[in-house]
Amino acid sequence: MDIWFQDEARVGQRGTVTRTWARKGTRPRVTRQQQFEYAYIFGAVCPSRDEAVGLVLPAANTDAMLAHLKEISAQVPPGRHAVLVLDRAAWHTTKRLKIFDNLTLLPLPVASPELNPTEQVWQVLRDNWLANRCFEGYEAIVEACCEAWNWFVNIPDHVKQLCSRSWAVI
Repeated sequence: MDIWFQDEARVGQRGTVTRTWARKGTRPRVTRQQQFEYAYIFGAVCPSRDEAVGLVLPAANTDAMLAHLKEISAQVPPGRHAVLVLDRAAWHTTKRLKIFDNLTLLPLPVASPELNPTEQVWQVLRDNWLANRCFEGYEAIVEACCEAWNWFVNIPDHVKQLCSRSWAVI
């Protein structure tokens, strides 16, 4: 049995403003866009296997979640089963998702994002790739999301180091 953690993050033109380097005594300016185009990174990590599955999609809804679950299910080796820990977003709790024989969905308690290690993934992606940026349009957002996700998953042991939890070991 494998334990996976799943979440999604919105990335877009009204993005995250975060810390930046500046000369002591100065006040740096960071541009923030006023447009409203977004993309969503659906990400899932399995720390014990140092694996991750991500999709960049235009919306966060049941159809997007089904597409993500299909990708996660395909990563579960034959003969193994995955428990997918996720929050209680409306598109996670619909009965339409219970169609994969090798996945069991395990919702977290209400308002407990600290129990989901993928929250740290989003912080790393924002800190290193996605914050303090301006995007020309949707295609630029998708490209930045893909570059950030691929950077994250291509570092050996990065998923394992960032997302392992002692309470989530079988």
